[in-house]
Amino acid sequence: QVQLVESGGGLVQPGGSVRLSCAASESARNFNTMGWYRQAPGKQRELVAGITRSDITNYADSVKGRFTISRDNAKNTVSLEMNNLKPEDTAVYYCNARSRWSYHDYWGQGTQVTVSS
Repeated sequence: QVQLVESGGGLVQPGGSVRLSCAASESARNFNTMGWYRQAPGKQRELVAGITRSDITNYADSVKGRFTISRDNAKNTVSLEMNNLKPEDTAVYYCNARSRWSYHDYWGQGTQVTVSS
């Protein structure tokens, strides 16, 4: 059973920055793609950013140029550096890992990010 544990959420002012981290209970090499999704109140869960084992990244249009995703296979972690945060970034952020072998998706419990003055 794979477990993903997020950390780094909290309250941040507009224009501020925060870094989210996700630690996997297994080697990150087991996951072809790792990424972050978010779900705001009244909205569907959406992909924020993803990264493959070969460091190919994909970002939602709304966060391009502001967020940076990275993975550290030695630490079995994936991180999301969020800069120039906007109130519309407020959401619960979920870590995701997709198995290299089965393409099964694993999910973290979520961490709240609130952007407000």
